[in-house]
Amino acid sequence: MVTWKKEGHGESLANGGTAAGSVLIQAAGKLTDSSQRLVLLASCSSQSKGLEEPAEAAETRSYMMLPDATCGLRSPSSVYFRSAKSLENKLEALQCHFTWGLIPRRPNLICERNILEDIGTEEGNFWLGPIYNLRGFIQYQLGSTEEALNLFNRATETFQRQKNADEGPWLMVNFGNLAWLHHLQGEDEKSRDYLSKVDALMRNFPAPPEEELHPEVCAEKAWTLMQFDKEKLEAAELFQRAIRMQPDTVEWQSSRAILSAETFKDNMKNMEPGVFEALRSAKERDPENLYVAALHLEARAAKGEQIQDEARVLVRKVLERPASIYSGISPLLRLYRNHISKDEAVKLAKKALRRHPDSQYLKRSAAICYMKRILSKNWETKPSRSMTKRAISLWEEMIAAYGEHVARDQTTLANLYAQLNTDKAEQIYQELLEREDLDPAGKQMLYNCYSNFLFFNRNERYRSIEYQMRAAEIQVESMYLQRSIRELQKTLARSKDPELCRRIREILRNQPETQNQ
Repeated sequence: MVTWKKEGHGESLANGGTAAGSVLIQAAGKLTDSSQRLVLLASCSSQSKGLEEPAEAAETRSYMMLPDATCGLRSPSSVYFRSAKSLENKLEALQCHFTWGLIPRRPNLICERNILEDIGTEEGNFWLGPIYNLRGFIQYQLGSTEEALNLFNRATETFQRQKNADEGPWLMVNFGNLAWLHHLQGEDEKSRDYLSKVDALMRNFPAPPEEELHPEVCAEKAWTLMQFDKEKLEAAELFQRAIRMQPDTVEWQSSRAILSAETFKDNMKNMEPGVFEALRSAKERDPENLYVAALHLEARAAKGEQIQDEARVLVRKVLERPASIYSGISPLLRLYRNHISKDEAVKLAKKALRRHPDSQYLKRSAAICYMKRILSKNWETKPSRSMTKRAISLWEEMIAAYGEHVARDQTTLANLYAQLNTDKAEQIYQELLEREDLDPAGKQMLYNCYSNFLFFNRNERYRSIEYQMRAAEIQVESMYLQRSIRELQKTLARSKDPELCRRIREILRNQPETQNQ
């Protein structure tokens, strides 16, 4: 959850002295809320020594010293702080991006922002309002309050234009974001205005009986978690609640089907029958959603159906659309790689890039296709030197656009370079090994990948084993741990070095689910 550092008038009041009083008087002059101004000016009289007491402060003292149950009189500053606390309590109770405890999937917020921009802002996009809301929140996190305000205002305008109405429950999250942003900028009067607007919306558009949230709020929170948060289970549950309350919104059902289906994207064969049926139903209900159509076709291909002709028809439709994450190109490229051929996938990626040469998203998709083709263990034909150079170029562009600090992408770049220049690949790996910001999972991944590089590209068997042992010593459950364990077991079976075998047995003995060798 985002932790906010709130700096209020309390810090200035605590300092006391002439300087504090002077600051308070200046601050009072800038306040537009008359009651806050009077309270602050009254506080000046007790904080400023040697300063002339403002007339307004003198008047304020006569009626702002109110009874208090604990100490008889309540000072003006105590009234102000209680008011500020009340405002913060109301803000904390809002349903919006600032209170949802969002945890980014990626460590780099710039990467998150760029990926979100890939979703596209075409006018027909059903989720355009939530897109602007989430982009505004990310911009605030990146320190750009002006751009955040601009994006939140664009969200307001988008909702009103798409819904053809000035108010509705779909503005609750947006107004909550604006209330928070103005408060964080020190504009509490504007913040209270938006709180009042949220209260009015909640009265005019109450949630159904026995439900805490309005379905529009449920759906936007679900979509936001789907795009931004590491945890997808809550997103699925929220979509389900929204659909139960408002079953006729097909876009919610499509998003719920996409969320469920993509948990199986690494192994579509294992897709559960209920998820497949939800995908089929979403395709029928939302025929213009080509992303759903592509996912459904990919799932059918994984079940062994012949889909080549349908895939070519769908490709033509997808390429006519603007390039974006949900255009359908990503699952189509994956379908081509896994069920038609990797060479055909590369051709499709090149064709898409010719249509949209400036699309960072398509460059990223093409980079993945080239990488899968070149680093595949089962080459159809050996990749040409020019293809490998193109792969490296695209991969470097992708890293520059989406986050150069992602270690996994850097190891992939090193492995691509290893096809042409092992010294350059070694340099990239050494830079990664010197990094101090990698968590245990990142180090484990790096050691496993570097071990493979040493074995296959450097022919350094003993160094390779050393890094497999380092990876296995980090007990973070992952595919990299399992790969290292398997390699160490193979080494143990064929090695005649007693000291090496002893070290490997010790490491394997410490694995929770590994039998003693």
